[in-house]
Amino acid sequence: MDKTHLVDEITGHRRMRRNRKADWTRRLVQESRLTVDDLIWPIFIVPGTGIVDPIAAMPGVSRMSVDKVVEAVKEAADLGIPAIATFPDIEMELRDETGSNSLVPDNLINQATAAIKKAVPNIGIITDVALDPFTSHGHDGILRDGVIVNDETVDQIVRAAVMQADAGADIIAPSEMMDGRIGAIRHALDAAGHQDVGIMSYATKFSSGFYGPYREAINTSGLLKGDKNSYYISPANGTEALRDAALDVEEGADMLMVKPGLAYLDICWRIKEAFGLPTFAYQVSGEYTQIKAAAMNGWIDGERIMMETLLCFKRAGCDGILTYFAVDAAKKLAKSR
Repeated sequence: MDKTHLVDEITGHRRMRRNRKADWTRRLVQESRLTVDDLIWPIFIVPGTGIVDPIAAMPGVSRMSVDKVVEAVKEAADLGIPAIATFPDIEMELRDETGSNSLVPDNLINQATAAIKKAVPNIGIITDVALDPFTSHGHDGILRDGVIVNDETVDQIVRAAVMQADAGADIIAPSEMMDGRIGAIRHALDAAGHQDVGIMSYATKFSSGFYGPYREAINTSGLLKGDKNSYYISPANGTEALRDAALDVEEGADMLMVKPGLAYLDICWRIKEAFGLPTFAYQVSGEYTQIKAAAMNGWIDGERIMMETLLCFKRAGCDGILTYFAVDAAKKLAKSR
């Protein structure tokens, strides 16, 4: 018996490589696909005009003033990116114990929303109501006697959410992980006439070490007192994450997010399977920076790894990805059409 017949006898004539033999067959049977429609671009905003300030910990990413953000968003829209997510880096003198600047109607994030919506009306704007960019202690909520107080924080972020919707936000994405926030925001948005404004819940936000470069980007890394373990989910707890997501679904979330992304692909899959809602992942700053740093040192093919990781989110059941690679990935996808 020759080797070919021996292999056929062992495999029962099942040869998986038949479908891999040529580019056209590989394309024909491809299970998951990444398109520009899957990309959401997170952007950092600073006060002033004409500012493009590179972030040392995030090569290729810059803080931008509102005028420069508008220019960048126009480019993103031209590439077909459907939505952006904005994060402010406000002046230190405006930060206080309660994050009161979050309740100023024309604060930085709302100025940016209004300007973007006027200049690029067809791109979606996703805003966060967490207080960490506004507090002097770097926590996502109000700090009282060493404790992040839940209900007082919810009351404040609800008011901030309505103001963000008033400014033109299309989706409110609360990331501070307070209990009961989704239902409270939904009720307030509806009461204010914003029934069409969606809620993308940071349903499972883990207490992760991958957030470091982001905290540098919004200048909270030197402010943070203690940790966020009392309100973020432990990386060890997958079932708890699903219970958290279930409550957000019950309270009226339109979309669910998993954060961070790559280390939690199992959670992405479980959430999509459990609830069937549009499910997103945030490829966070630490994930981005690892890829960029390794690529800059010549250790990996950065562009290939960028596209591979984004595709992996799709394979894990995600409907879209928040990623700092959004513009680069969109350009790559455009070339491959």
